[in-house]
Amino acid sequence: MSTGGRMYREAAQAPQVVRDQLRINAGRMETVGALLRRMSPRVVVTCARGSSDHAATFAKYLIETHTGVLTCSAAPSLSSLYEARTDHRDMALLAISQSGRSPDLVAAAGTARELGACVVALCNCMDSPLAQLADHAIPLCAGVEESVAATKSYIASLSAIVHLLAGWTASETLMASLLSAPDLLEQAWEQDWSAAVPVLEGAASLYVVGRGFGLGVAQEAALKLKETCGLHAEAFSAAEVMHGPMALVRRGFPVLMLSQHDESRAGIERLAAEFVGRGAHVLAAGAEVPGAITLDTVSAHPAIEPMLMIQSFYRMAAALAVARGVDPDAPPHLNKVTETL
Repeated sequence: MSTGGRMYREAAQAPQVVRDQLRINAGRMETVGALLRRMSPRVVVTCARGSSDHAATFAKYLIETHTGVLTCSAAPSLSSLYEARTDHRDMALLAISQSGRSPDLVAAAGTARELGACVVALCNCMDSPLAQLADHAIPLCAGVEESVAATKSYIASLSAIVHLLAGWTASETLMASLLSAPDLLEQAWEQDWSAAVPVLEGAASLYVVGRGFGLGVAQEAALKLKETCGLHAEAFSAAEVMHGPMALVRRGFPVLMLSQHDESRAGIERLAAEFVGRGAHVLAAGAEVPGAITLDTVSAHPAIEPMLMIQSFYRMAAALAVARGVDPDAPPHLNKVTETL
């Protein structure tokens, strides 16, 4: 299950990217972490678009579970369109961007800083406007990413978020788990998810389901299936899909379920079993479900497992795109930097 495309090659670089990032950012993360401990922000606001916003979803769960600080997503249009001036005192704004050049993100981060927020930017381009205006800019260290579909920069965003939280909370457990991530990412790249290709090759749509720490990678997987495979995919929390979306799950409907090994796993397995009972084609990563197709995963700390699952997914997605007759490196109507105003 391999291709020679840019997306494939860049995704395969993720383990080395995380190694480099951990080395380069060690002192910076200690400094920013100590600052956040002293600041004790009343709220963290995340600001991102696309894949970076899916990393922000991951950040929300990690920040709230490890610090108890309320974390919510900003609406960049409040600054870029409506010129709203909300109170940002005693708040931290976490801006995440591969390019650091999307005008609405730059405007939102600049306004937040002007109105009292401490702006921390996770950015791959340190000479970008976003990195330049931030109080603290942290490099993702992903290097050049030419493929329109973000892969290694997304994984770099997840690892940087874990690193930031390890510094903020002074958690030896989180830090030790993160230090194991490069080797585990190499193992994740070798996992064989090819059983998913014949299920999805002729599919018109599917659901991608996760929960908690895994919801952000479910969102990312759904986006990548749209971008690179021309496949209509929608991401849902396992807690939300039981409402209206469940009505579409009938015989033959494909569902990709992603589960890290934490408190959310049992519920995802119960939901997967219900999908199987409806005759759905269930692809289960990180869960054991009779009647489902099992996609092998690498076990780790539940804050690390999502990045391992998305690494295995990227390799499968590159192969699926080719099987569907789509060039994953040239998705129609898309650009690397989205100039949202």
